[in-house]
Amino acid sequence: MTKHIHQNASLKAYNTFGVDASCNKLIHIYSENELPNIYEQGYFDQNTFILGGGSNVLFTKDYPGTILKVDNKGISHFIEGNYIYITAKAGEIWNDFVWYCIDRGFGGVENMALIPGTVGASPIQNIGAYGTELMDVFYSCQAFDTHTGSFTSFSKDDCKFTYRDSIFKTEYKGRYVITAVTYKLSLQHKINTSYGAINTELSRKGINNPTIKEVAEAVSTIRVEKLPDPSTIGNAGSFFKNPIIATDFLQSLKEKFPDIIYYIVDDRKVKLAAGWLIEQCGWKGKRDGNAAVWKNQALVLTNTGEASGTEIYNLSSKIMNDVYQKFNVKLEREVNVL
Repeated sequence: MTKHIHQNASLKAYNTFGVDASCNKLIHIYSENELPNIYEQGYFDQNTFILGGGSNVLFTKDYPGTILKVDNKGISHFIEGNYIYITAKAGEIWNDFVWYCIDRGFGGVENMALIPGTVGASPIQNIGAYGTELMDVFYSCQAFDTHTGSFTSFSKDDCKFTYRDSIFKTEYKGRYVITAVTYKLSLQHKINTSYGAINTELSRKGINNPTIKEVAEAVSTIRVEKLPDPSTIGNAGSFFKNPIIATDFLQSLKEKFPDIIYYIVDDRKVKLAAGWLIEQCGWKGKRDGNAAVWKNQALVLTNTGEASGTEIYNLSSKIMNDVYQKFNVKLEREVNVL
């Protein structure tokens, strides 16, 4: 066990912003069977943070406790009736899981290709992209309770999913280590290309009746064009949530800003494009010290080289303030700030 525990460890390689921070202890978990041992040794307390791919976290200072890095691997599936049940260990890279499904002709997650991070983070964040959300395909997850030292499972209803949110970000924040996730996909899956620029990209390629692989490739192309590669430019993908507002409020905004971009949620709510709001405030491509807003997508904040987490955080605060002043809309950070 001790060979997986590192004292005063650097976290620079474990967060996609590439922020140079450290923690008191870094523990790598390669099997969920290690968790009871770690619990018995007293490593789980209020200063323990569970880390997946580090693609949704911003360290604004050195972390004063233990970082638990979940690195278990493995994917399996079985088919029952019209459904495929696929279980992936939490340490699996999300995009690897997506392509596991695509390579076997299992539709349902192709619109979420190339989302950064790991499988274990997917239900915490209720990740989503291009008209598909994790909760659309989620069946259950297995987790270790750091308060009791026991394993348990959560159904879809247990997780209380809402837009980019779940019970793991609210009342159970920090309590459970998700060890595996099971997804339920349909053999009668219908392809969805209605959201964003998917149809435009498919048309550019001359594709009229796309396969799930072609949809995933189109989504990947769009994401690569919009988002910087974190291996060369530090970033955490979309830094802000797309705000959800009342339809009545949208009407008043449209009077002032007729070109405002939005998507219908239901009869009473719409989702605004946060990137558009930020761009209208003049932030797209703008640099602030060692932090910047990405030139191709205003939702993305970047580390231009030596930015501290505090610099990136302060930039986000300036953006949030400007959007509020201009549109009377409050942006929320999607990234977990520590």
